[in-house]
Amino acid sequence: MQATIRHATLADAKIATEISKQNFTESFGASYPSADLADFLAQNYSLERHQEWLANSQYALFLLEFEGALLGHALVGPCGLPHADVKSADGELKRLYVLKHAQGSGLGSKLLKTGLKWLEKDGPRTLWLGVWSENFGGQKLYRQHGFERAGEYYFQVGASADFEFIFRRAHSS
Repeated sequence: MQATIRHATLADAKIATEISKQNFTESFGASYPSADLADFLAQNYSLERHQEWLANSQYALFLLEFEGALLGHALVGPCGLPHADVKSADGELKRLYVLKHAQGSGLGSKLLKTGLKWLEKDGPRTLWLGVWSENFGGQKLYRQHGFERAGEYYFQVGASADFEFIFRRAHSS
């Protein structure tokens, strides 16, 4: 499958919001009561939130496209995970999503590599990510890229609390 990955700009805020909501809902939407999901998306996947990220040079959002259709996205930036070892210079893969029909094509791995490369554009640093404890495919992918489990936390979506793992990849000097 030939696809392109491009660094989103502020002009992409609307489509970035749409693919973000679509990716999250397709992946996890059935797990939550509809009111919790709607509130979560309104707070965390809003147009305004995407505009803030796209206007902030500490963040990058990458769009995965195939024949004019959006298939996924990745969001990277400063680490905000709740782990005692996180340092202010550390980076985080905040989101990595590919629509189900494109999974298994290698595109998620390409999107991941693009995000990690951007996070280390100024040199090596420790990188973090959170992954749902039951996302075994994602955990395998992250391990293949040098990440190891370093902790856990609960990811809140309304009244639901998902058990998540924190993965870390120490910088290589």
